[in-house]
Amino acid sequence: MVAGDERLISIIPTERQIRFQELEFYAFIHFTVNTFTDKEWGDGTEEPAIFNPEKLDAKQWVRNIKAAGMRGLILTCKHHDGFCLWPSKYTKHTVAASKYKDGTGDVVKEVSEACKKYGIKFGIYLSPWDRNCELYGRGREYDDFFINQLTELLTGYGEIFSVWFDGACGEGPNGKKQYYDWERYYKKIRELQPDACISVCGPDIRWCGNEAGHTRAAEWSVVPERAKDSEIIAEKSQREDSEAFRLRRVDARDADLGSREILKDEDKLIWYPAEVNTSIRPGWFYHEYEDDKVRPLEELLNIYMNSVGGNATFLLNIPPTRCGLLHENDCKRLHEIGEALRKAFANNLMDKAMVESNGTGTDNIRTDSYEDRMLGQAEGETVISAKWQEQVCVEYIVLKEDIHFSQRIESFVAEALINGEFVTVSKGTVVGHKRIVLLEKTITDMIRIRITDSRMEPIISFMGIYGSEGNKR
Repeated sequence: MVAGDERLISIIPTERQIRFQELEFYAFIHFTVNTFTDKEWGDGTEEPAIFNPEKLDAKQWVRNIKAAGMRGLILTCKHHDGFCLWPSKYTKHTVAASKYKDGTGDVVKEVSEACKKYGIKFGIYLSPWDRNCELYGRGREYDDFFINQLTELLTGYGEIFSVWFDGACGEGPNGKKQYYDWERYYKKIRELQPDACISVCGPDIRWCGNEAGHTRAAEWSVVPERAKDSEIIAEKSQREDSEAFRLRRVDARDADLGSREILKDEDKLIWYPAEVNTSIRPGWFYHEYEDDKVRPLEELLNIYMNSVGGNATFLLNIPPTRCGLLHENDCKRLHEIGEALRKAFANNLMDKAMVESNGTGTDNIRTDSYEDRMLGQAEGETVISAKWQEQVCVEYIVLKEDIHFSQRIESFVAEALINGEFVTVSKGTVVGHKRIVLLEKTITDMIRIRITDSRMEPIISFMGIYGSEGNKR
């Protein structure tokens, strides 16, 4: 602990941010006229009549998403083309002018009801860039229009867990650009859906910096207040449909957002956790030629472990086909993800371990809950050990801080007792909401965690050790 750390740990999340991080893994659904034009970006001139997903089944989407272990779904209610998946009263460019259900359909309603039926959260994406609206670029006139559409979505479809904005800002049909009144948008969301997190171009959840699924080695939740500057996000967010953009990695200059060194001269700090967003396919919208390009299971699991297991959340896009169903290849992969995650974390070896520490309330870390917690050492290392009567095969260690008290751990070491000596099997930096430590099927009868650096005494809410009994790899 060093001088100034009291200031760092004074930054804590809101309850809405805590609930959001607890979701961990959720889906993006990109679906609009682009699905029928085979484009990634529409220009707003598409005829609504082309939108006709004759077999649309939102329940099929949600069942498969839930099978993957996801706990929420965010729907692109309106993308940059301006086409609305609900019958908005403020434009004719909607499903009401399409062939879908002879103009009587409401995709937003169908999806929100399917989410409610299967017990997952529903969120909305509403593009501030509308390439169809003649009001775009007229300042307050367009902001009024946008607020009206936002109000429709926030009042007509039940509880919303996320309002997802990107910073795309190009020209409208009149050749003008719009300077978005973000604060007005945020105020309306807080008024109508106070429990919803405003993500990416918003004050609650930040973008990790790329759309390829890459994550930082240390993902801090306490960062400089200027990190939420929407102009910065607009500059770096998706502006063109290109392979080069989709695969671009995090800029090295942004690799550290929250270490002591970075924050030492910052006057204002905020709690601003990261979200990792990427697509199950190369594109965000469905393209038949990508049916054989669904990401491999190993790659998606790696993204999950590094995002959810690296103090971030994971937003995975799955685009429906033209008929309105998730493709069988995508569904197969979603089920494989769910099965792999259930298998990985099915057997918590802590249940049969003798657990000791030099902290207070050690037994509290056996339960994955914020109801109870373990308080570590204010000075020196906090050490937690788990010992078994027989050897076990350890594959994963899960650590969680009680983030009600901020993010405190700076570094830790995981060790295994092998042939009578402790061997370092992993080293890590931040923990935060969740850290998943991947081991190479380590055979041992004792695991020891040493928290080697912390901003103040660490407060641990959970520790899990997963694998199998016996000494077979």
